[in-house]
Amino acid sequence: MFLSVFDMFKVGIGPSSSHTMGPMVAAARFLDRLRKAPFTVAGVKASLHGSLAFTGVGHATDRATILGLAGFVPESYDREKADAALAQIKATRTVEPESLPVLAFDPESDLTFDFGPNLPGHANGMILSATDAQGDVILQETYYSIGGGFVMTQAELDAGKDTDDGAPVPYPFKSAAEMLEMANIAHMSIAEMKRANELSRRSAAELDRGIERLWQVMNDCINRGLEAEGILPGGLSVKRRAKGIHQKLLAERGMNLTAPHTINDWMSVYAMAVNEENAAGGQVVTAPTNGAAGVVPATIRYYLDHVPGATTKRVPDFLLTAAAIGGLVKFNASISGAEAGCQAEVGSASAMAAAGLCAVMGGSPEQIENAAEIALEHHLGMTCDPVKGLVQVPCIERNGLGAIKAVSAASLALRGDGTHFVPLDSAIETMRQTGADMHEKYKETSLGGLAVNIPNC
Repeated sequence: MFLSVFDMFKVGIGPSSSHTMGPMVAAARFLDRLRKAPFTVAGVKASLHGSLAFTGVGHATDRATILGLAGFVPESYDREKADAALAQIKATRTVEPESLPVLAFDPESDLTFDFGPNLPGHANGMILSATDAQGDVILQETYYSIGGGFVMTQAELDAGKDTDDGAPVPYPFKSAAEMLEMANIAHMSIAEMKRANELSRRSAAELDRGIERLWQVMNDCINRGLEAEGILPGGLSVKRRAKGIHQKLLAERGMNLTAPHTINDWMSVYAMAVNEENAAGGQVVTAPTNGAAGVVPATIRYYLDHVPGATTKRVPDFLLTAAAIGGLVKFNASISGAEAGCQAEVGSASAMAAAGLCAVMGGSPEQIENAAEIALEHHLGMTCDPVKGLVQVPCIERNGLGAIKAVSAASLALRGDGTHFVPLDSAIETMRQTGADMHEKYKETSLGGLAVNIPNC
């Protein structure tokens, strides 16, 4: 089993990895199929199903799908170019993807929200179709956005193709137990094993540049969020709070009467800054999803800004360790809120952040596994119930608390010797079972929980 650090951490756009990035990626994949097709395509259509339909408008799924069919991709997304393209598409009722003819596409009639039963493969399903000059469908593909920006076709899902199928990696652990066993036999850290696996796919220079960029984008996102003001889009009139909180914290620095628990506010404000940027449709890094994008960068920023002796040289070890844990969660359970609730998003992110922090604080592989388990265990059962389908309430604050739990989990693990009662594998399996048992209304449909118990406007 191999999931790259660049699978778990992807540069993309807000507000949702599964509802925004995933549909855009799916559309790009469909365009690639059309470019290879032996026939002439005249138009395209799209239908959104399950959670993509129920909370698609709040997550900008419609916008992402339209722009994806026009040739936009998350990695190089430019907001100004996208706005201009969207206006042109609405005016001309056509899209003009590169290396394809001008294609008929009316956003009003060719993009539909299907509120019927979910497609069979996953709660986040979409069907993309190509038509000929008479409007008849000549090619159709079903895609599933399975969380974290990962996209699979129906055939790939049926075949179980959810991980890299390239050459074997030197440390192919599929569980935390295997990971610890390999670490002990090889006398290597989790980060060292993960790095060795990555180097089987790319050069050291490419790996280092890629990880450096991930942290740069994460940190830039924090800094933008700490400076931005105003009301977040979407209709809930949620006010950005990160800048105001940050300014108060800066003003309190050096004051002898500051309470020790104020450090929690620093962790929270870093996370909130990221998730306010995400809610505004800004550039973020999935970690492992957009809805949970604030936890890992907030924990790294806490480490760098507040832990004596911290150094940016350890950030790669943090991210590699976090990616190893995230890969285990994704492979054995889920990182999708639509599939398993917010335990799969913020819970997974908190486990990844706890493991990363424990690693850079000198933790052994056993302590790192313990830290991840503590963080995940205490998110079990958490529902995904975004008000009005927006990644704002309760998502923004929830990331702050996820970061706080991550730091606490790492600290507790470092106080012990790595031995503990509940293995990480058991916590991951419990999360999977809990997600399977969870009612659909608590899994990113906005049909239950907070989404229906507070005013929606």
